[in-house]
Amino acid sequence: MTVLTLVELDGTQASAVLPIDGSLRALTLARSLGPSAAVVFAAGSAVPSSTLAEYGVTDVYVVEPSALDGYAPVAWARVLAGLLADTKATAVLAAGTDRGSEVLAHLGAITGLPMAANCTAVSADGDGTHKLVRHRWAGLLLEDAVLEAPVALLTVATDGVPNVPADTPAAVTVHEHKPSLTENDLAVRAVESAAGAGGVSLATARVVVGGGRGVGGPDGFAPLEELAAMLGGVVGVSRVVTSEGWRPHRQQVGQTGTKITPELYLACGISGAIQHIAGCAGAKHIIAINTDAGAPILSHADYVLIGDLHKLVPALVTALRAR
Repeated sequence: MTVLTLVELDGTQASAVLPIDGSLRALTLARSLGPSAAVVFAAGSAVPSSTLAEYGVTDVYVVEPSALDGYAPVAWARVLAGLLADTKATAVLAAGTDRGSEVLAHLGAITGLPMAANCTAVSADGDGTHKLVRHRWAGLLLEDAVLEAPVALLTVATDGVPNVPADTPAAVTVHEHKPSLTENDLAVRAVESAAGAGGVSLATARVVVGGGRGVGGPDGFAPLEELAAMLGGVVGVSRVVTSEGWRPHRQQVGQTGTKITPELYLACGISGAIQHIAGCAGAKHIIAINTDAGAPILSHADYVLIGDLHKLVPALVTALRAR
């Protein structure tokens, strides 16, 4: 009755590597289905065993960089398929991040199993079916569904499941897993430079500094980049920014972009169309900076600064440097 969960790690140094929040939410949901096992693609010394134990994980399958270096979606899915066969798992879960969704989609193609995305609740009926609740329309509605498959493949909505440790930490056994891969499995791989590494994506960042039309153009994002770096966060943008070609689509927050769930979302020069609100509504705290006192986003913000972001953001950076 093992349940496998793909655990993505955040950070680049062994001393700082922790599971991303979305993976901890996936582990929380996995506990409701049976004994929990984690699959981690990292050096054994970087595996956060104590944190995984707090979330009820009893077994950790580690794929060392020597066996598979870097992110290769098909290869990761092939590893999960092999572990699925070895452990006789009844379900495979992953956070609903870019990587989690991509890997489980490949796993579904490899195994011929259906995959349900953005789940918030799941229960096994015991006859090869699972009852699901999942987000639809960017989380604007919840769908009750039944998944009929011998093994459930599920991604977990990053803002739809609470992050809850187990009542009692588990005793963890770590297994080194050496997969058997072909050249075709490694045909597509992501290569990250040292400057671009870090594991923090828009979907998993704890701080997001957002910029909209009010930023004024591509050059106006430099202060936002600096502020995001000081806060340990990333930059997100509204749809108009990507439509103008100022920033890449991967940074877009919204219904047609990425849904974010940070501790803090600082929205600068963003009016707040309903599609954008659908993407940032999961933020725990929203601060809006805008010259328009009637901007829709202000009604969703915890704190509001009415003023010119080109003056307020540099002033905030200066204050943070002084601290």
